[in-house]
Amino acid sequence: MAVVRERRQLNLKLPLPDISSAAADRCSRFPLPLPPSAAVHQSSDGADRLSDFERLQVLGHGNGGTVYKVRHRRTSTLYALKVVHSASDPPVRRQVLREIDILSRTDSPHVVRCHGVFHKHSGDNVAILMEYMDSGSLESILNASGTFSEADLRGVTRQVLQGLSYLQSQKIVHRDIKPSNLLINAKGEVKIADFGVSKVMCRSLDACNSYVGTCAYMSPERFDPDTYGGNYSGYAGDVWGLGLTLLELYMGHFPFLPQGQRPDWATLMCAICFGEPPSLPCEASEDFKGFIGCCLQKDSSQRWTVAQLLNHPFVSID
Repeated sequence: MAVVRERRQLNLKLPLPDISSAAADRCSRFPLPLPPSAAVHQSSDGADRLSDFERLQVLGHGNGGTVYKVRHRRTSTLYALKVVHSASDPPVRRQVLREIDILSRTDSPHVVRCHGVFHKHSGDNVAILMEYMDSGSLESILNASGTFSEADLRGVTRQVLQGLSYLQSQKIVHRDIKPSNLLINAKGEVKIADFGVSKVMCRSLDACNSYVGTCAYMSPERFDPDTYGGNYSGYAGDVWGLGLTLLELYMGHFPFLPQGQRPDWATLMCAICFGEPPSLPCEASEDFKGFIGCCLQKDSSQRWTVAQLLNHPFVSID
């Protein structure tokens, strides 16, 4: 007699992301929420108006905004200016406030620095003045120059792990680690950017399983927390994203899909939840293979922590 197994239901709800609430907990360098004034925070150059900056070129688009390369008119210092459109729309405004809150908490050489925030009288646009990373993102370098060597990735990995370690010390989960959110400058410094979907963990066991961020880099427990880590605190998801990022930079394409295939949500969900984790080609070193394997454990409780990965031979040897 055939035995019929009950089909397991995936948790596919799409709740809106939370915003950290405790204003008393904030150690902001500028006040939140945004008041209806022309300038929320004076920049480090002493600028108090957007007109103090000259727009030079568009650096990128995404998440309801545009990032410009700008120059301070008096000092000629270069910055990146992220202008978020329709900031009066409640979901967009929540995302902007979250990003500003995170940026106000961070002060690390491994995290892109925020220099000021400007709010227009109309209430439709918010501009965030940030550190300019003159070599772009790791994604743009991959597209322009091709794949990264293991030696290059060792340095990248060490710096990203140091950035994640700092964020965890501030109880911050990034939730969207991927090549386009890791920026680099001419000195070779790699810094974590784009905190629009990040979260401040008010308690060490806060849940962090809402469907935000880029689904291609989401860990299995983000899709199905009951199967892959019901007590997931959030930090392990950033490690998964780092593992996929390193694979993509080494292989030249997103590792869960054949080269050239355009991802869709259903295909990615099935590949991440039901497929085997991707692995490196045979020519990669054993240390690199081992490191990737530690990042891409499907069970989040078996995935290595950032502290453990910092002591992995792939990162610790020179």
